[in-house]
Amino acid sequence: MHQDAHEFLNFLLNELVDILEKEARTAKNEAETSPPEKVANGPKNPQANGVQKEPLVTWVHKNFQGILTNETRCLRCETVTARDETFFDLSLDIEQNSSITSCLKNFSSTETLNAEDKFFCDKCCSLQEAQKRMKIKKPPHILVIHLKRFKYIEQLGRYKKLSYRVVFPLELKLSNTVEDADSEYSLFAVVVHVGSGPNHGHYVSLVKSHNHWLFFDDENVEMIDESAVQTFFGSAQEYSSNTDHGYILFYESLGANKNS
Repeated sequence: MHQDAHEFLNFLLNELVDILEKEARTAKNEAETSPPEKVANGPKNPQANGVQKEPLVTWVHKNFQGILTNETRCLRCETVTARDETFFDLSLDIEQNSSITSCLKNFSSTETLNAEDKFFCDKCCSLQEAQKRMKIKKPPHILVIHLKRFKYIEQLGRYKKLSYRVVFPLELKLSNTVEDADSEYSLFAVVVHVGSGPNHGHYVSLVKSHNHWLFFDDENVEMIDESAVQTFFGSAQEYSSNTDHGYILFYESLGANKNS
């Protein structure tokens, strides 16, 4: 079975968080069991008993974690219910001859909940028609975008790879989905799936380092021109000899660079 790069990325990030949290707990326990530090006013106690500590924020969270807001508006009483959730990457549905910008707009588009999908409004105390929308409340330092190129086709009874042409720009603005209209990102890496189907193929990657783009294919590394990035957008026609398609995109916040 072909191993999916997106699944591996999620596993890797979550495993790193578990390792870092375990190391932090071990260090904390060692510090608590060590003899108290002698100071003029008695033993040094960094925290009073009964005070709940904030959850550990690792470098994984600082770099990759963003916050999504799921807003639901009751169409009867106009009450808005918002629920926040964290994310390490965004998985976007794709269409033929589209762009990352249009995919993000679709991701944040308003959905009407009616018929069997009605929303239970706490204020009305009943099921009501509602409008639902997902927005990026807090964009991450590193924005990871996963293009959903593998789709289950009911008529075929199996997954199929979507070779759609999806343009991903070198510079990306998130003004259409984020309250902060100044969120700008720069592309610095692309994971490319090579192959015509979901159960076989190969992964290569493009990485920008010191203003140069590098192409990684197992142990082979070569420098490529920046214009070559667009050859991995996908295929404008369904049947094409080109099977090298951008799958996971890594964008770095330009605002973070300016502040550093």
